[in-house]
Amino acid sequence: MKRRSVLLGGLGAVVLGGALLRPKNNGAPHNDYFRALNDELKKNGPMRPSLVIDLDRLDHNIDLVKNSVARVPNRHYRIVEKSLPSAGLIDYIAKRAGTNRLMSFHQPFLNIDAQTRPDSDLLVGKPLPVRSAEIFYQQHKGSFDPSRQLQWLNDTPEHLQQYLQLAKGLNTKLRINIEIDVGLHRGGVNNEETLGAMLQIIEANPQHLEFSGFMGYDPHAGMAVPSIIGTHEELFAKGMSIYQRFADYTRAQHPKLWSDKLTLNAAGSPTYHLHEAETLSNDISVGTGLLKPTHYDLDTLANHVPAIYIATPVLKATGPVMIPGLDNKSKIFSWWDVNQRQTFFIYGGYWMADYESPKGMQINTIYGRSTNQEIANASNSVGLKVDDQVFLRPTQSEFVLLQFGDLLAVRGGKIVDRWPVYQQTG
Repeated sequence: MKRRSVLLGGLGAVVLGGALLRPKNNGAPHNDYFRALNDELKKNGPMRPSLVIDLDRLDHNIDLVKNSVARVPNRHYRIVEKSLPSAGLIDYIAKRAGTNRLMSFHQPFLNIDAQTRPDSDLLVGKPLPVRSAEIFYQQHKGSFDPSRQLQWLNDTPEHLQQYLQLAKGLNTKLRINIEIDVGLHRGGVNNEETLGAMLQIIEANPQHLEFSGFMGYDPHAGMAVPSIIGTHEELFAKGMSIYQRFADYTRAQHPKLWSDKLTLNAAGSPTYHLHEAETLSNDISVGTGLLKPTHYDLDTLANHVPAIYIATPVLKATGPVMIPGLDNKSKIFSWWDVNQRQTFFIYGGYWMADYESPKGMQINTIYGRSTNQEIANASNSVGLKVDDQVFLRPTQSEFVLLQFGDLLAVRGGKIVDRWPVYQQTG
């Protein structure tokens, strides 16, 4: 088929064999799944941008993780809180998965976790500035005991010395988990000399520091990478050999610090199931994979299903696209491209998300983006009306979940609960 490109005042349109571009939607605005959500949100929803969590789909994903972790004896599942920053959501996952272990990445969230889940086991997921740790202790209240239930992640001898001084100033003991680089190359200990220096500091200060284990985060082994770099299994095996080397070094050189009570954390959503092939790690972290936004459409998560959507009402339906300044001359766009014959302005917009339903909705990059009333174009066949919901699928979860107020938990297409999200400051 012959392809011709036509430029209109610097704006491109494409014709295949002289025919107008075909519509991207040839049926009803929503399939049965989104039609049920649309009806429910129009009747019982807040009629503003909302974040929908599908509990039926979430259950499916939780069970996959739970069953995978259970295949290795004495292994535990740890919920990655930054990807699921809502007390109601975390409580739901913890109950179904049967775990009290959390990985926290943000000081205000860490304080919330300690206060609202006094029986939890908390592992900090990144090396926080020592001032952040100090603020945690200043704001901490409740029965949660940090000296037994909290592990601070650390990555260098210099950073560890700062935490040692904090422990001395507070007259307390800090449990230290050491971040190791197993191939991601985003920091962490990468040689025995550095590891030895950190273990020596801990061993020399038993009244203030306690070695609690390792964290080896390995998502790179499960992401889409060129085959020349290696298969998932090859990258995973390489990372675990590094982990094993550091474990062996610690056992041999600092045997007093080693015990079967250590937390040997590993994985991440893209790789958790690969860890069924090893028995060294005893603590597996998964967060975003439970919701599966678009950036987690990976072959390693092929059995997971999307469980998170943004829903927002149509505010205006204005017909064929009209570009400011071109005015009536804009008709050429809707004549040339049938997918610009309907224009909708939605409530909000410019999220880290892609249009999911109705199929055929598209951003108009010429008109421009908006966080207030975003424009979306489609063909006449989408059949949307004012107050109908448009559904988008987030590209990630951790920041997106914090933008919409209460999460709407749905089951069978019906709202069954509303869960507040964490506050960013505190």
